[in-house]
Amino acid sequence: MNKLEQIQREQMKTDVADFSVGDTVKVHTRVLEGGKERIQLFAGIVIARKGQGVGQSFTVRKISYGEGVERVFPVHTPKISKVEVVKRGRVRRARLHYLRDRVGKEAVQVKEAISNR
Repeated sequence: MNKLEQIQREQMKTDVADFSVGDTVKVHTRVLEGGKERIQLFAGIVIARKGQGVGQSFTVRKISYGEGVERVFPVHTPKISKVEVVKRGRVRRARLHYLRDRVGKEAVQVKEAISNR
């Protein structure tokens, strides 16, 4: 094992939540304001996951005041305190970029998963 792999292995989180594309999640993000730290939530549908190892990231999309908002989060960053799965989704694709073209309730709904993972 070379030095690069060793450093990457040290940087990886061990308590990563089990979620996939189509799931509705709440991402708890640590935010520094002045000298204080607080937790800010970003809730939406996971529309994509990409990368591997330390460079792995996921994209969450939500509708805020009628506008679509997407945010990309690295999986192994210390800025994320936890990822909470609200609802499991059943999808047939790896990327849900088609949700960008939808309007209203269709833009934030995916079929619910029947079985537990």
